[in-house]
Amino acid sequence: MSGPSDWDDSLTTPLEGAAEASAAEGPTSPAVGRDEWVARHGERRAIRGGLLGTLEQRLAVVPWWAWLTLFAGIVCLLPVGFESGYVRRVAFDTVVFMLLALALNIVVGWGGLLDLGFVAFFGIGAYTYALLSSDQYDIHLPTLVVIPIVAVVGGIVGWLVGLPSRRLTGDYLAIVTLFFFQVFLTFTNNGDNVFGESITNGPNGILNIDEFKIFGWDISRSTSEGLFGVEYLYVALGLFVLVYVGLHLLNDSRTGRAWRSLREDPLAAELMGMPVNRLKLMAFAFGASVAATTGTVATALNGSVFPQNFEFPLLITIYTMVILGGAGSQAGVVLGAVIVSVLLEVLRDPGDARGVFYVAILLALVAVFRASWQLVAVLGGTVVFGIAAHLVAGGIDDRWTSGSVEASGRLGEWASDWVIVPASLAGWVPAVSYIGLVALALVLTLVHGWLRTALLVPTLYLAAFVWENVMVAHPESTRYIVLGAVLVAMMVARPQGLLGEKRVEIV
Repeated sequence: MSGPSDWDDSLTTPLEGAAEASAAEGPTSPAVGRDEWVARHGERRAIRGGLLGTLEQRLAVVPWWAWLTLFAGIVCLLPVGFESGYVRRVAFDTVVFMLLALALNIVVGWGGLLDLGFVAFFGIGAYTYALLSSDQYDIHLPTLVVIPIVAVVGGIVGWLVGLPSRRLTGDYLAIVTLFFFQVFLTFTNNGDNVFGESITNGPNGILNIDEFKIFGWDISRSTSEGLFGVEYLYVALGLFVLVYVGLHLLNDSRTGRAWRSLREDPLAAELMGMPVNRLKLMAFAFGASVAATTGTVATALNGSVFPQNFEFPLLITIYTMVILGGAGSQAGVVLGAVIVSVLLEVLRDPGDARGVFYVAILLALVAVFRASWQLVAVLGGTVVFGIAAHLVAGGIDDRWTSGSVEASGRLGEWASDWVIVPASLAGWVPAVSYIGLVALALVLTLVHGWLRTALLVPTLYLAAFVWENVMVAHPESTRYIVLGAVLVAMMVARPQGLLGEKRVEIV
């Protein structure tokens, strides 16, 4: 019989041979404790080619904290470069949107839970701060005491709202959370008579809310000239940095990995022994806590809070930011918040909105056709088609081309000479032209080849006609129509968002 040493040699020799074979085949070869499918994951990833691909790979090397530092530095310098109170206020609102997008990303992007009651947590934080720091009940707690209380209250309410999520998913969970949102709106609008007591003052809201006082420093809402108090921008930015860093560390933790597993496949996560119900409740609680804390900063600056501040358009706007930037990506949702917030403000002015419209059309055509003869054909054909249509319409009746566009300027003068702008529109023209544009856009998705290229020319001209005659005159509704169009285009071209990653591998 062989001795112990012989047994050792016989056992170790095959293992050594396997190790040598594995090393010879490279780092992606199958081996003990290594799955070949996972090891070759990098080879199956779709990587963008060309100059954009090279740039994307180079930028990916820069650490996240460097990007965060650069971004925070740029925001800090905004008040130095822009003395306008309006620009500073837009910067503050953008930081608030970034915080709300990060909070929603916890629930939707990481947890994979469709929460349509998210804005209610933002409102709960605002009203809680107002009740604890105003003349409503003559309570004026210190700021550093109120903010933790608001964060805890928001987390508790989020945990309670998340309780039904243990047995509900998808549309059913969305309906329950939407019901909670509606309950919040109903209570705040009718809270001026709750068992004979006024809690929220109903539609009139709560006024004269205290400013922030931190370590003896009174943070003023406005300067001596009545402009926006830039101190609140720095407070909001500081809160944003803290939240971003905290969530980044949380995302890299076991909890973050468990949330992503829950998002991808709840059943598989549960079979692997993960506490699925607890993870869902934690996602709701964390997201609600961040949203409620954000409500304190916004309310302290405004000095008042009203139910109208938390209506459904705000929910749509925040969801757009998350989807546009890429659900699940912290940097993506922040980028989406910046783009949407700035875009909504730019579209308020007809002149700026016109520039955004035509530049967006040009960039979209370049992205689709690249540098090709089709791009030249579409652009040239659209210009010639517009000139011919303008001449024909003016020749038939000069009243069809004697109108003027909103906020002329150099681009407006060019548009008035190219687009048909009647002196007065008949009542049926806006509706027919708008519906016709939608119909043509749908037809474009059904045809291919040269027919699509040819049909694109009148579609683009009709889009310019609708823009100059219908949409520019109604900036409030136009802002959200454009936002919806951008979102639809993004979902078609890049469903995962700007910085989101594809969840399904195509081999």
